[in-house]
Amino acid sequence: MSVREFVVLGTASQVPTRHRNHNGYLLRWDGEGILFDPGEGTQRQMLRAGVAAHDINRICVTHFHGDHSLGLAGVIQRINLDQVPHPVAAHYPASGQKFFDRLRYATAYRETVRLREEPVARDGVLARGPSYVLEARRLSHPVESFGYRLTEPDGRRMRPELLARYGIKGPDVGRIQREGRLGEVALEDVSEHRAGQRFAFVMDTRLCPGVSELAEGCDMLVIESTFLDADRALAEDHGHLTAGQAAWVARDAGVRHLVLTHFSQRYSDPAEFEREARGAGFEGELTVAADLGRIPLPKR
Repeated sequence: MSVREFVVLGTASQVPTRHRNHNGYLLRWDGEGILFDPGEGTQRQMLRAGVAAHDINRICVTHFHGDHSLGLAGVIQRINLDQVPHPVAAHYPASGQKFFDRLRYATAYRETVRLREEPVARDGVLARGPSYVLEARRLSHPVESFGYRLTEPDGRRMRPELLARYGIKGPDVGRIQREGRLGEVALEDVSEHRAGQRFAFVMDTRLCPGVSELAEGCDMLVIESTFLDADRALAEDHGHLTAGQAAWVARDAGVRHLVLTHFSQRYSDPAEFEREARGAGFEGELTVAADLGRIPLPKR
């Protein structure tokens, strides 16, 4: 059975706290796992969350600040220690190749797994698979940063009442799905358009075109909200978003489920982020991420 869920490994920004580890997130998408921004301590958080090295098929790093990448060394070595049986692709800003090299070979270990380095240099499609297209968009941060988006191809949803009307049942249902027609009955006669799911991951950035492009029409948007609106000038200066700005983006993009994360240690009450996001007019499903949380993608 296919599973699509977002596993939160860490939610702190620059400084971890007693309750928030540095960043780390795993997206389970059917039979694949995509690890985003493994900060320091990610390997231990994986253990606590029940995530194995074998679950990782791709690693996506938005940028090379430590809270988003210092865990790469441990994760890569764990993938090799556990002899993961499949290749693992790594996407990261091409301008940070020297940092990736240092983290990949931070210490001596035996390489047993094929790690495909696929650096990102521009906006566009990074990978295509049967159940998603992975894209990147440039963001606005003091160091080069990219956000990521997964889009499932559109499909058809079978309508039982129409199948019954035409007397189509059993193996013939699969046949008309595969072939597009069964005798005089076309697939369009017994089904309706189903838009594919959309997921976006937006970390450290100011407001910029890439944020809106990534968020557009998403079923789930995971987005940084380092600051509250009272500190908007500080957010702008350091290349970050406030909770209100993140919610404004989600509202205008038609996001169904907004996940806020990457919180500054200066704030002690997570409910403040929810209040601010609601105050900005976002009315969809909203989660203020907590370490080790598991968030299912909205059903289509």
